[in-house]
Amino acid sequence: MARKLRPIGHEDRLSIVDHLDELRSRLIVCSIALAVAFGLCFWQNAPLLKLLNKSIPFSSATTAQQRAAVNQRAQVLAAAADLLALAKASDLSAADRADIAGAAGHLGRFAAALPTKVQKEKPITIGVAEPFTTTMAIAAYFALLFCLPLLIYQVYAFVLPAFKPEERRNAFPLMLMAPALFTAGVVFAYFLVLPPAVKFLQGFNSTNFDSLLQAKPYYEFEILTMLGIGLTFQLPLGLLALDRIGVLNSRTLTHQWRYAIVIIAIIAAALPGADPVTTLLEMVPLLLLYLLSIVMLKMADRRSAAREAANLSGPNTDPT
Repeated sequence: MARKLRPIGHEDRLSIVDHLDELRSRLIVCSIALAVAFGLCFWQNAPLLKLLNKSIPFSSATTAQQRAAVNQRAQVLAAAADLLALAKASDLSAADRADIAGAAGHLGRFAAALPTKVQKEKPITIGVAEPFTTTMAIAAYFALLFCLPLLIYQVYAFVLPAFKPEERRNAFPLMLMAPALFTAGVVFAYFLVLPPAVKFLQGFNSTNFDSLLQAKPYYEFEILTMLGIGLTFQLPLGLLALDRIGVLNSRTLTHQWRYAIVIIAIIAAALPGADPVTTLLEMVPLLLLYLLSIVMLKMADRRSAAREAANLSGPNTDPT
């Protein structure tokens, strides 16, 4: 199996059975990696869930209640301190001091049960098995996210024999860009898209709704948004592939920018959270990636033109 897991040379000739055997070996490696990653993510599910819960906005009602409890804790602690100071007075009997110290102890224990700071709400679950099934789903999503670079490499190594040596040199940087762009999309979604999107959606028309944040839909919205934006960040690679096969070029992208904006708006609206805030936040990086794609295609077209010119002038060049 070790030999089959290495990229095969372009000059190698394999039968259909050999190709299927290699595909089976690579699928086994991917399955093992996903299983190990899933076990680790399920083991460390608490930090992952806390990571997703950071986008939950502060509820105004809950925040007011917690702030009142925090203020009450400070007042109770101050009253307990006053009682302890009173118990130390010299004109009191030992029994009175014991009673006052006991009352101060009761106040201290009551204050310990009050919150020390305002905290965000947690998503609710309404089914008996929902906490377990939701945790399993989150662990599976994160396992797929963490194993993505390995999965992309396995796909690259499997299709590598079909590339010529020159094409292989061009394809390798692109395959390295794929996980990097996906990671950039996930990070962008987590830090810049999810917080304002969740806040807008949860706070919309809040005076007429008692909004309760259910765990499963909330986590699915976050995960699908991150995955969707991560995949849309592959836009430059997709356009470059279309340029390679001759479907379009940089001039087409430059001249048809109006249609591109409409298509990008449709793609952003099709992603999870089709509200104005989320859609606009998703359109901004897509437009920037579209401009980056134009630059990449121009560079690729120039290299192709220079390579063709070198090939045409090659036979006429005097080797001396």
